[in-house]
Amino acid sequence: MKTHHYQATIQWTGNLGQGTTHYKDYNRNHTITATHKTQPILASSDPAFLGDQTRYNPEELLLSSIASCHMLWYLHLCATNNIIVVNYTDQPEGTMEENANGSGQFANVTLHPKVIVKNADMIQKANQLHHDANSMCFIARSCNFPITHNASAEASPGTD
Repeated sequence: MKTHHYQATIQWTGNLGQGTTHYKDYNRNHTITATHKTQPILASSDPAFLGDQTRYNPEELLLSSIASCHMLWYLHLCATNNIIVVNYTDQPEGTMEENANGSGQFANVTLHPKVIVKNADMIQKANQLHHDANSMCFIARSCNFPITHNASAEASPGTD
């Protein structure tokens, strides 16, 4: 079995001069960086937890990771199955449930990939490959909640 190791650096930037003296006396801003990356990700907590709404929160990053991994596997499977994808967009959605003690967990994620393929005769197989992509996706396979798909494929305009 091959193994792959990943590292990132999370740096809290939200000390307003008092540290974490009180719950509301600091902000949740932080940066996420990794070796060989040129831009940091500016992150915070969800505004419901006193975060900065202009920054990405961990829940959005998890959702984006699932959708990105799915897309990358899907494109790979399309290429190996002679399905020519000319455009791919997704607007994933997820639901997190917060418990009475403040903890929480994702209950579900739904991906909404919209795929445009070169020819109409590719649509059926293109739609089927989403199932295979989900079973191959490293991130989806690591989650303990359901990930469903509301996928659609259509042919590029001007094709049969």
